[in-house]
Amino acid sequence: MKRGCFLTLEGGEGVGKTTNLAFIDDFLRRRGIEVVVTREPGGVPVAEKLRELILDETGLLPEAELLLIFAGRVHHVRDKILPALERGQWVVSDRFVDASYAYQGGGRGLSWRRIEYLEDWLVAGCRPDLTFLFDAPVEIGLGRARARGDINRFEEETVAFLERVRQAYLERWRREPGRICRIDASRPLAEVQEAIAARLSRLVETWRK
Repeated sequence: MKRGCFLTLEGGEGVGKTTNLAFIDDFLRRRGIEVVVTREPGGVPVAEKLRELILDETGLLPEAELLLIFAGRVHHVRDKILPALERGQWVVSDRFVDASYAYQGGGRGLSWRRIEYLEDWLVAGCRPDLTFLFDAPVEIGLGRARARGDINRFEEETVAFLERVRQAYLERWRREPGRICRIDASRPLAEVQEAIAARLSRLVETWRK
């Protein structure tokens, strides 16, 4: 059976990942593609338990936060993502490894080399085929996040922290422009989704050949 494609959605707080994940899911299903939607931290039961701790615990050291995320991630990859891909399904995840480079690397100041070591050790062989990076100025994203009234501890971080996260994401994009598709999330939603659809159409066409 032909392996499915692995898509990830990345970006700072309030950039519209959840809305556009639903759009991507619908776009693919309308084209007859089986889709598994998931998220990080989380995605499988053990990782969802760790998610609660990661998002609610304010006293975590950066190193502990990183290790907890990878502990959940290894279960997520082996229990859900890889089996789905092998079944020929497409997997769409709200965040994946790029988020660790952005939040724990850029935001918390941990070494990208150490994150890379964990990635190579624990989730080698599970790299996204395509990543949408939803990018918008921090002030715009924060305003949207606060407007929806669902604030977690990452959204309560300082503007300086969130700006470091954004810059780390942009550095990831500059390093891997073939995999990472930057979307200007400050544009109207219709324009954002037009850009998503154009990129997805090319991927679907290539996959079906």
